[in-house]
Amino acid sequence: MTKMETPLCRNRRAGPLSGLGAFVLLLVALSAGCTDLKRFSYEGFNRDNWQKPEEVIRSLAIQPGESVADLGAGGGYFTFRLSRAVGANGKVYAVDVDRGMVEHLKKRAFEERHQNVAVIMAQYDDPLLPANGVDLIFVCNTYHHIEDRSAYFSRAKRYLRPGGRVAIIDFTGKNWPERWFVHPVPKEAIRSEMESAGYRLEGEHGFLPRQHFLIFSKQADGQS
Repeated sequence: MTKMETPLCRNRRAGPLSGLGAFVLLLVALSAGCTDLKRFSYEGFNRDNWQKPEEVIRSLAIQPGESVADLGAGGGYFTFRLSRAVGANGKVYAVDVDRGMVEHLKKRAFEERHQNVAVIMAQYDDPLLPANGVDLIFVCNTYHHIEDRSAYFSRAKRYLRPGGRVAIIDFTGKNWPERWFVHPVPKEAIRSEMESAGYRLEGEHGFLPRQHFLIFSKQADGQS
């Protein structure tokens, strides 16, 4: 994964900010370290209103005891919601390439006693998930940062258990803040890249006002 940089610090996942938001972000940068700045920028403004996190979790139909990878976990916005969804017998792997965010996630998981959360310092071309695999790879606001996405997700297939899924949520670019601060990938391009990587589209949700929400599964061997 390769994510954009800001002049303030290396920002591994810039969220949608308004002009006022950029100004506030600058003020925060003057009094906070880079990790705190990144956490602030990831959340954006009123994120719960447009991200609809509880509806997202419900739509994934995660079963207690399942294993989920939160790819590009950032500050843990979805990590700890996923932790509750899989339950005490499940597992969430919070994956990121930013060391500051990885340390933040470890601290938060420990302090909030999320014993079913494991934090992984990933490589840019490999999420380094455990060999026994996961039931779901969850990718929110991260897909557009990944270089050579078809190759990345082709390699990631080895981490998916039989029947496993990949959920991709990413910005449509219909709102001007996203066009300034992220590089939206059209829905058709996501589907084409994932099919090239050996997946098929299983479903799509249309309730997010700013984002695509696509669900993929692995194609059977020999299936085109």
